[in-house]
Amino acid sequence: MLDHRPEDCESDVIALPVTRRLPFHQRNSGRLAIFIADVAATSLRQELAAWPKPGLVSYVDNGSHRDMDASMLETSIATLQPYFADLAEAGLARVTMTELRAIGRCAEAAMLAVTGGVNTHRGAIFGLGLLCAAAGGVCILDDNRQPCATASLGQMVAMRWGPEIMRGPVPLFSHGTNALRRHGAGGARAEAAGGFESVYKIGLPALRRALTVTGGDTNAACIEACFALIAHVGDTNLLHRGDAEGALFAAKMALKFMEAGGVARAGWRETAASIHADFVARNLSPGGCADLLAMTLFVDILEPGEPV
Repeated sequence: MLDHRPEDCESDVIALPVTRRLPFHQRNSGRLAIFIADVAATSLRQELAAWPKPGLVSYVDNGSHRDMDASMLETSIATLQPYFADLAEAGLARVTMTELRAIGRCAEAAMLAVTGGVNTHRGAIFGLGLLCAAAGGVCILDDNRQPCATASLGQMVAMRWGPEIMRGPVPLFSHGTNALRRHGAGGARAEAAGGFESVYKIGLPALRRALTVTGGDTNAACIEACFALIAHVGDTNLLHRGDAEGALFAAKMALKFMEAGGVARAGWRETAASIHADFVARNLSPGGCADLLAMTLFVDILEPGEPV
C-alpha cells in the first residue's frame, strides 16, 4: 500500500535523481540494510507461523482465504525481502515519501507477479516498509553484529514522513478507502502518520507480557498480541468483509478472550481455535491486524525493551 499503481513502477524509478535511478537492490546494498530486511522477513514468517490467529492464513489452514495459502505467502515474503533492503537504504539516504512510494510500487508489482495477482502483503509493503525505512536511518549494528534502533522507529516515521503520508494519493477503489468512506475508519495511512501507536501501545505490550508469562513461547505471544490488536484496532479488512456488524463481532470475541486471561489461561489454544472457526464461518479476516502483528514483531527485535 505504499502506492496503488504497480504498472508505473519502471517509469517512476527512472524519474528519480541520477544517483537513485536503479532499484537499490540492483546496487550494493549495505550490510545493515540487508540485516534489516532479514528482520522484516523473519517478522512476516513468524506472523504466518502463529496459530490459531482468527480467520488468518497459517501453516495449519487458510483461514477465511480461498485465494491464498501459506506457500503463496512464503513466496511473497521471499520476493519482497530485497525491497525491504531497498527501503532501509532509502531511509539512510533520507529520501522523500515520493521516492519511498516508487520503491513500494516496484515491490507491489513483484508481489503481484509471483502470486498471480493476489494481494498477499500490500499492507506490509506500506507499514513494515516504512518501519524499514526508519530503521535504515536510526539503526546501528550492536556488539553481536545485529541491527539495533537508537530511536523509536514509529516516531521517526511520523516525524520524517507523517505529513507526506497524509497528503499522499488515496487509492480510489481499495478496501481501506471504501471502509474510510463508509465507516470513517482511519486506516493504514492514519496509523502510519501517527507513528504506529497501535504497535507501541497495544501490540508490543501484549507480546512482551505474554512472552513473560509463557516463559518465552513465541507462538503464544503472537496470538496474544493478535487478539489484543483485534480487540482494540478498527481493522478496515474486517469492515470490508463483515461490515460494522462483523467488525464488532470480531472485537467482542477478541476482547472476551483477553479478559478471560488470554494465553495465560489453561486451555487458551482450544478457545482461540474455536474463535478462529467462528471467524472463518463468517468469512472474517483481520488482515490489518496481521500486518500490525508483523510490525510489532519487527519493533520488538529492533527496539529491545524490558519484559512487561
